[in-house]
Amino acid sequence: MLDNVPYLPYVLSALIGIGLAAASGFRVFLPIFAVSLASYFQWIPMNDHFDWLAGLPTLIITGIATIVEIISYYIPLIDNLLDTISIPMATIAGSVLFASQFVDLGTFPQWALALIAGGGTAATISSGFAGIRAASTATTGGLGNSAVGTTETAGAGIMAILAMIAPIIAAVCTIILIILIIFLGRKAWQKLRKNKNIVNHT
Repeated sequence: MLDNVPYLPYVLSALIGIGLAAASGFRVFLPIFAVSLASYFQWIPMNDHFDWLAGLPTLIITGIATIVEIISYYIPLIDNLLDTISIPMATIAGSVLFASQFVDLGTFPQWALALIAGGGTAATISSGFAGIRAASTATTGGLGNSAVGTTETAGAGIMAILAMIAPIIAAVCTIILIILIIFLGRKAWQKLRKNKNIVNHT
């Protein structure tokens, strides 16, 4: 019955891409590693133009990068330094993973959608958690950053898996996440500004 639904493959591709992009907002390399692992073992199909994601070199490199990235977020100061580069990197990763899910779609619409939907989703989530981490650093002296880092890693793993096995659920979770992160991120930045104002007036 679903085979008769118009544009269903594109809809499913978009849902999977959104979920993977959301995962990239949490962690840059973990979702790429998950997709590389799944495509290497042929658990999921891969666009011919993105065969490199299914290659052993990509699997090894992204696996190492994932471990380094996760560990780095538990090191004080380095975690905040990573936040300054994580947003543009997440945007790129989200765009690439979103684009990788589309087959038989023209280059321009493929990358236009990827940049807007994939990159935008990843950037929103990444910037939201950067704000939360900054507020955590300001209010707890960095002691709460490990909890934020653990949440991000878990979020990246869960969203990457959901995107590949339950794309509709992943897309719904992404929408909820964006709303929550925008709200929490805004509160975090407001709290950070308030603390800075208090310090400046003392």
